[in-house]
Amino acid sequence: MEGGMISVDKWSSGSQAYFLTHLHADHTAGLSSTWKRGPLYCSRLTARLFPCKFPGFDLSLLRVLDIGSWYSLSLTTPSSGSATNVYVKAIDAQHCPGSVMYLFRGEFGCKLFTGDFRWETTGNRVEFGRAMLLDALKNETLDILYLDNTYCNPRYSFPSREVAARQVVDIITSHPKHEIIIGIDSLGKEDLLLYISRALNIKIWVWPERLQIMHLLGFHENFTTQTSLTRVRAVPRYSFSIETLKGLNTLRPTIGVMPSGLPWATKGNRNIFGSSSASCLNKNECSKDIDSANAKRYHEYIFVVPYSDHSCFSEIQEFIELLRPISIKGIVSSSSCYIEPHYYFDHLCGSKQAFWRIHQQFENEVIDRIEGAEKQSAEEGNSTVVGRKRRIDQVDFFGIRVSRVSVLRRLSRGVKIADTEYISE
Repeated sequence: MEGGMISVDKWSSGSQAYFLTHLHADHTAGLSSTWKRGPLYCSRLTARLFPCKFPGFDLSLLRVLDIGSWYSLSLTTPSSGSATNVYVKAIDAQHCPGSVMYLFRGEFGCKLFTGDFRWETTGNRVEFGRAMLLDALKNETLDILYLDNTYCNPRYSFPSREVAARQVVDIITSHPKHEIIIGIDSLGKEDLLLYISRALNIKIWVWPERLQIMHLLGFHENFTTQTSLTRVRAVPRYSFSIETLKGLNTLRPTIGVMPSGLPWATKGNRNIFGSSSASCLNKNECSKDIDSANAKRYHEYIFVVPYSDHSCFSEIQEFIELLRPISIKGIVSSSSCYIEPHYYFDHLCGSKQAFWRIHQQFENEVIDRIEGAEKQSAEEGNSTVVGRKRRIDQVDFFGIRVSRVSVLRRLSRGVKIADTEYISE
């Protein structure tokens, strides 16, 4: 669509409508409590959390989109000044509470913006999301997919979040006399913490602002700010460091757990755990196990677990194969493993793939007509045997009488039916 109509996770002036995928800081840069540039569309859960992130924000600017429902926006085309309708549907992005993808349809075609997302290959949420996406697209071609390409590299592979959560529980239970420190952000990893709390039947300590978030999400019984009630603490990621853990171990035995898809990323000579010194027990082992599905001991006091709220490479590939867009644009350009999605997935995109969805519709219609002809023939008991056979063996499509056997043979091979293949009379 033209510039000046819609912005997604961009908060500068000049757009008629603004869309927020989720409340992580890298997607709200430029948004503030005094921001008033237009209507801001978001999920219902994001709207509930909004005052915690931006106290004093004018909540009358928020427009709530319920997941799975189509909404119509009346906008103005900047180049012509004419009115146009844009249709949008929010779909669960399964990244953090309130996170959504946005599917846009209008005169400009069909576009999907994933924001940050996790597309696990199994589970009820994924099945529901897959059905919702395909139903929203129906037989339309997806023109552009704006993709979370954080881990768009075949080197990166990690298990489902449930499997990774079990790994964290195993680490905790294998250290019964240790304090446990888990590094998290101000939003996200709630499912992991709930899994730990329920599996071990314990409360988890969180800092006061995080407890407020937990209460807004409806998790009242599983978290506390009283350190005496639990040996498991979830702390802000920025305070999770080797130096901090060394200090804690002078007081009592303590280990840290970092749940992340990429815990070994470094910037310059400093690793993500705040130490400028070599921190791996075995540096070669740490570097070669990027695609490991298992927890690793990164340091004497630190375990890293492949628990990620972003899709890994195989999940991204499955997502693209499902949607078959004409074009893909990565939304992440600063990731340490950044690769332009077209490098690996160009063969799944383009004009040839635009025909793919049309072909699927064509195939379904042809088969429906064949089945209809067979049913009609069976119901007409007074028809001659030759007449019944003729109707079954021929299908009229676009005014062309096509051999049933020829149709099915070519559909099974994925070959387009040529106009010259017809039965002469």
